[in-house]
Amino acid sequence: MEETLKPEIEEAYLKILEEELKPATGCTEPIAIAYAAARLRKLLGSEPTKIVAEVSGNIIKNVKSVVVPNTGNMRGISAAIAAGIVAGDPEKELQVMGAIRPEDRADIKTYADNTPIEVVCAETPRLLDIRLIGFSADGHSAEVHIANNHANVVEEKRDDAFVFQKEYSDSAEDALTDKSCLNVADILTFANTVDTEKLLPLIGPQIDLNLAIAAEGMKNDWGANIGKVIDADFAPDFRTEMRSWAAAGSDARMSGCEMPVVILSGSGNQGITASVPVALLAKHLGTSREDLLRAVALSDLVAIEQKRGIGRLSAYCGAVSAGVGAGAAMAYLMDGSFRAIAHTIVNALAIISGTICDGAKPSCAAKIAASVDAGIMGYAMYAHHQQFLSGDGIITKGVDNTIENIGTLAHDGMRETDKTILSIMTQNC
Repeated sequence: MEETLKPEIEEAYLKILEEELKPATGCTEPIAIAYAAARLRKLLGSEPTKIVAEVSGNIIKNVKSVVVPNTGNMRGISAAIAAGIVAGDPEKELQVMGAIRPEDRADIKTYADNTPIEVVCAETPRLLDIRLIGFSADGHSAEVHIANNHANVVEEKRDDAFVFQKEYSDSAEDALTDKSCLNVADILTFANTVDTEKLLPLIGPQIDLNLAIAAEGMKNDWGANIGKVIDADFAPDFRTEMRSWAAAGSDARMSGCEMPVVILSGSGNQGITASVPVALLAKHLGTSREDLLRAVALSDLVAIEQKRGIGRLSAYCGAVSAGVGAGAAMAYLMDGSFRAIAHTIVNALAIISGTICDGAKPSCAAKIAASVDAGIMGYAMYAHHQQFLSGDGIITKGVDNTIENIGTLAHDGMRETDKTILSIMTQNC
């Protein structure tokens, strides 16, 4: 393992973090729809009197059950479209909903109730695909197409003429930094050697915003209150706090809390899971702010390495990847060695890989708690000189090779699982 990274590798890692850590208000799939809708209204020049939404199955799955912020507990695709059309600010991208006023809620509901909005499950190879087509009262039309990433607008039309167009592919990594440079040894070297002034604008908001929404989840009544249940029913120690606060952030976010979060790999739940438990552990240990920044950067990059093979949306629960990342950061703060981090990752993956994603909803908070627990158990096993060995199921020799196996499991092996989940949830895909 090198003591320093090649400058181009460090630059790539910083760029990856910059691309993946973005502020967002609300669950990212309905917010992406609201963003497309706000752009549609601006392009058309008026509120559409009819809208056709052609969206991929995974978008339907992840919007169906989650509350859209600032709408008065409205859920689903029509709610997200109506919010974006009536009051969304297209200049704010994934914070498109942040400026909606309480007095806008009645207009959003009226628009959703009285405007024909047709939702079509699109035939597309892209798991994240949103195409909104709007029609005005005076006979004009407009179209906005987002593909692969939540704010990645690839086409806009007015009256069937392109006003914006760029090249795009079927890859979820379209136009993003190549992540093939990620490996656990280099991630550790990066965490140890990068100037924390470079991390501060990337990781600092993730820690602060995500802790804030976790505190809100612990304080008030949100969703199934998983965070509070854990806090009330388990021993009051830092491990319980790591699990309960991470879950509480999701409790609030999945149930329409209007506070922003910093997302990771397109997911606020993953952004919360990779950061909140690490921040709480650092507080328990008396860790410096600089070392906390390094630990969360390691957590994020370990999660991103897993997602490289899995994909941005899949049948594999993304909270697992982030929980494993948090476990790796625990090993980093409590031991610091490559061996501890690698064994923690492998152990945690052996415990919880294969948890399904059946959309964004209150139960995500419980999956986050279980994922953080797997990360904690992964390190505890290492600390007690225990490990899962190569040949134990899908575990193989070498941490990066095991991560590659997980990517194959999720991307290839769970493809039919994803279709079955979508069929059960929607009955129209």
